[in-house]
Amino acid sequence: MTAYTHLALEQNGLTCEQAQELLHLPEAELLPSATALREHFFGNKVEACYIINAKSGNCNMNCKFCSQSGFNTTDIEHYPLKSSDDLAAIVESWEPYPVGRCGIVTSGGALTDADVEKLAQFIEARVAAGKTHPQICGSLGRLKHHALERLKAAGMTRLHHNLETNESFYPSVCTTQQWRDRLDTVHQAIEHGLSVCCGGLFGLGETWEDRISFAIELRSEGIRNIPMNFLIPHPGTPMAGRPIMPPEEALRIIALFRHLIPDATLRICGGRVSVLKERQRDMFAAGANAFMTGNYLTVAGAAVEQDLAMLRDLGLEIVP
Repeated sequence: MTAYTHLALEQNGLTCEQAQELLHLPEAELLPSATALREHFFGNKVEACYIINAKSGNCNMNCKFCSQSGFNTTDIEHYPLKSSDDLAAIVESWEPYPVGRCGIVTSGGALTDADVEKLAQFIEARVAAGKTHPQICGSLGRLKHHALERLKAAGMTRLHHNLETNESFYPSVCTTQQWRDRLDTVHQAIEHGLSVCCGGLFGLGETWEDRISFAIELRSEGIRNIPMNFLIPHPGTPMAGRPIMPPEEALRIIALFRHLIPDATLRICGGRVSVLKERQRDMFAAGANAFMTGNYLTVAGAAVEQDLAMLRDLGLEIVP
């Protein structure tokens, strides 16, 4: 263990100043320190999830990175909320795999009350049939108390709602909603007893100082399930011209978050295949203990069989 490993454990996370120092460590020192922290809290166990793009396109938010924004012109499928039969068929196709969570993702600022009710009835039917694997999560926009209460009562266990980046940089990413409004949704979900999955997207033009600030903001909010996404520059969006992040930079971001929030579940999601490329297995050395398998929202991901083989090769055990 390095001095930074010990500091992260003793303080339950580095300070901003210590994190700045950490950035200068060579990878040969940084990654073993991150691995030691991951193993301290999680041993050789990792989590996996997959998502369903349950409602696609026509979003009224102007997020500059998003292929589903109605302000952008990416050539994608557009469709309303999938039927319960369609959702059930997708979930059932995943049941042979030891993937513990399914995230149902819908485009738009917030799912309508009518669609919330349809989704709640789908979840209730699964619970009534004794189907508790996988657990159902929702990424459904800025839901309010009544919708969160309905979905929690139906059996949804976790809300996914990314803040994307730190508060000061967020206006450079989106102007049709406020960072604080997104944080309010997270607070409401917690009030209703839902677990929360809340993280962000890297490679938007933010600085290392923004990244450190973002991690500290998440830590101060008590968020311990953190999805980490890396920009895929979609054609037809204002981010189309941005370069693909080098894998070494992405791994350093993961390691930074592991040292700043050492007891958090860090889940590597969008952009994993495109950004990490042949270094995907190094995400665990960098401190990740969870990942998304299968396809992303509008981009192909990695096959679950391929990911399970990678875990076996690394001696990691998936938590079902």
